[in-house]
Amino acid sequence: MNSLKMLIVEDEFLSRKLVGHYISKYGNFDVAVNGKEALETIRESYRENQPYDVVFLDIMMPDKDGLSVLKELRAFESEYGVNAADGIKVVMTTALGDAKSVMDAFRSQCEAYITKPYTEEAFATQLRKLGLIE
Repeated sequence: MNSLKMLIVEDEFLSRKLVGHYISKYGNFDVAVNGKEALETIRESYRENQPYDVVFLDIMMPDKDGLSVLKELRAFESEYGVNAADGIKVVMTTALGDAKSVMDAFRSQCEAYITKPYTEEAFATQLRKLGLIE
């Protein structure tokens, strides 16, 4: 399987470092430290015709939370003519494991959800379920 193009969107340094450590074996990743930077990075990836395969998106961020980023990403993809099945796979990463947070994320069209404390196996499992790795 090809090397994945991934984006980590996380405002906490240690969480970024941990997620990067867990996913680095599957391909290359970029980092955005807030929601605004994430959306700029994603739009740029589409303009360059090299969209991300998967985005690991933190829900709780100071400037723009992950659900807002996800909704804007899906709206952008729609405007760009990307149908839902071909869009970037979004895995929400968060400390919020309550049912409402999970349901809100899936209603906003994420594909997967990983709660802290993160494990390497959780990332591998979700990438496998999304058909991105074997």
